[in-house]
Amino acid sequence: MPPPARRRVGFAADVQPILVARCFACHGPDKQEGGLRFDRRDAALAGGESGPAIVPGNSAGSLLIQLVAGAQPERRMPAEGEPLSDEQVSVLRAWIDQGAEWPQGDVDPRRLHWAYQPLVPPPIPPVSRPDWVRNPVDAFILARLDDLGLAPSAEAERRTLIRRLTFDLIGLPPTPEEIAAFLADPAPDAYERLVDRLLASPRYGERWARHWMDVVHFAETHGHDQDRPRPHAWPYRDYLIRSLNGDTPYDRFVMEQVAGDVLYPDDPDGIVALGFLAAGPWDESSLLNIADDTVDKQIARYLDRDDMLTTTMATFTGTSVQCARCHDHKFDPVSQAEYYGLQAVFAGVDRANRPYDPDPRVARTRRALAALQAELERRDAATDALLLAQPYQTAAASWERQLAAEAVLWHVLTPAEFSAVEGSTAALQPDRSLLYGGPRPEKDTYTIVAHSPLEAITAVRLEVLADPSLPMQGPGRQDNGNLHLSEFRVEAAPLSDPMRLQAVPLRAATADFDQEGWTAAHAIDGQAATAWGIYPNVGRSHHVVFELAEPLHHAGGTLLRFTLEQLHGSGHLMGRLRLSATDSPQAARARVVPETVASILAKPSTERSEQDRVELARFAALSRVAAALEALPPPQWVYAAAAEFEPEGNHKPAGGCRPVYVLRRGDVSSPVAPAVPGALACVPGLPVEFALANPEEEGQRRAALARWLADQRNVLTWRCIVNRVWHYHFGRGLVQTPNDLGHQGGPPSHPELLDWLADWFRQHGSLKQLHR
Repeated sequence: MPPPARRRVGFAADVQPILVARCFACHGPDKQEGGLRFDRRDAALAGGESGPAIVPGNSAGSLLIQLVAGAQPERRMPAEGEPLSDEQVSVLRAWIDQGAEWPQGDVDPRRLHWAYQPLVPPPIPPVSRPDWVRNPVDAFILARLDDLGLAPSAEAERRTLIRRLTFDLIGLPPTPEEIAAFLADPAPDAYERLVDRLLASPRYGERWARHWMDVVHFAETHGHDQDRPRPHAWPYRDYLIRSLNGDTPYDRFVMEQVAGDVLYPDDPDGIVALGFLAAGPWDESSLLNIADDTVDKQIARYLDRDDMLTTTMATFTGTSVQCARCHDHKFDPVSQAEYYGLQAVFAGVDRANRPYDPDPRVARTRRALAALQAELERRDAATDALLLAQPYQTAAASWERQLAAEAVLWHVLTPAEFSAVEGSTAALQPDRSLLYGGPRPEKDTYTIVAHSPLEAITAVRLEVLADPSLPMQGPGRQDNGNLHLSEFRVEAAPLSDPMRLQAVPLRAATADFDQEGWTAAHAIDGQAATAWGIYPNVGRSHHVVFELAEPLHHAGGTLLRFTLEQLHGSGHLMGRLRLSATDSPQAARARVVPETVASILAKPSTERSEQDRVELARFAALSRVAAALEALPPPQWVYAAAAEFEPEGNHKPAGGCRPVYVLRRGDVSSPVAPAVPGALACVPGLPVEFALANPEEEGQRRAALARWLADQRNVLTWRCIVNRVWHYHFGRGLVQTPNDLGHQGGPPSHPELLDWLADWFRQHGSLKQLHR
């Protein structure tokens, strides 16, 4: 006898599906052999003519277990069909040993609906004309015709066949040459080769991607009142074409579109596929313009998540879960708690533009370089030992020789005066940087005055420095660590005559990193609407070098006044900054060396300590990594579900999972209880609530739902997709309502054929094979 399962077993999620699938036929609402029934709690616990079948706390002594485990072979149950698996017996034993908890009330009769029943492949039926049958599908069709006393139509002639096939598979008419070739082809497999040729056509993916985009209501504008274009929506369309032409296994196709970035981090399509979750309308007026702390904003977010989960569940499972938003579903076994559990799955993502590398090699290189960068930045004994090893020390010596040929010495400026128009406060740090704090205004302009002993100045440098006190470690004060420098202005005067202050023209601006569309050059273009930004490369220091149009020459030194305008809004302000100047003629293309590294370089190599050699090797290696990253092609963008993105107005990343509540009558002002990420209890054998290692990590939630959807046991997923394909081939599905397999949808016209196709497809997973 199989031992009891070692985990906690739930009645609704684990036990009830077994009873419905394997016991109800003889001991359910329609038949109660031996006086025993398992659709009602009290009747099941009371037992039947043979006495109690369930002894809570004692599975080995329970008649139910003895019979389903085969302890009495002559009375093994179920009497017909395959015996219960060891896993199923173990679940029943654990449930009984754990007290046989059974919620009050009977089994929901709505769960007996055909769509929720286990997927058992029916036998291929006998038919009146076996010679007419070319495959199992034909057998099911002919058997139904036999039942109705009908005969199949005559086979279409070849000209009609090629037109039907070509329009169905690629959406275009066949050319005259293609028709002539097919009509003249005497080979017995001419039809099969025509199907293969059309499925191999690039037009196949375009045709069937259009069907899919209709299902997911894909659009390249936001909809609603403003209907703003989405210039980066198209990569998702191309992903669909590429996936369908490549015949991506359907389970992966499903999972990519819900959690591809989590489940397939090495595949760029894992990000692009998330365009699925962002395909629908987006209420720009509410989500972009309304403040976070308003009821209207909360309503808009609940409605936005509603669209995500409605699209997901209708597309992949053919269920109308959205009908449970205000109350339990009136017709299908979907509770309001389950609906909000699905909302909680999407609590950490919004619709936004996110970067990706379309070339997998570039993506791998970028990730590898980022990982190496993170490793080199770690300050621990293992990393220090690595940097002291011969390869890194040799590379550091080579870097130092190259640097000497391009030497630029930066002189850090000490701020003598500093102020902010909108009230940001600054504190001077030991390294002569300024750390800004206090209440964060939407916009601000910093003014800094410093004195330089240099008698000639060719360029100035602005460093924005990471700091643990800043959001995401900065260097900006925006919630995501970003900043936007709208304009950078310099004025100068001789130290001996500060009243002669004059504007200093700047010729060029170059940065170690530019956010797409927000480059260093924008900081000197005279346009307040443009700016330099550093997203998504936050959490690390950056710098900009501003080259003067003409060198400054002031005997006795120079007074410099800097004006840093930050006018983008939404708190895109610099958090920590430092200014330097140089008299080098190569400043605009100079390699910037931090002061700590410069002090090491100033020492003879024989006088450098072990820690000096570590830090020099670290900086040399990081410089090589930075150069390699800069040499990569810039990333592309896709409009998709995103947990991190550049804020726009009041549309900001969640920074985690937003709280989602079960709402009384769907009213955001009437929360009942926190929602628990999960799915539907009506699918037999699958969990309702997800077991997550870290429930606050939003990616885990989506990954759990993706796996739930693509699970071999998810009968809704496999029935739904074969019905969709049938629908697009013949104009009407085996179920007439492809988006609703529930009680309000149509019944299957050929239930055995539907289940045979669904079972075949879940084993093979190839849409092209399904078409064939």
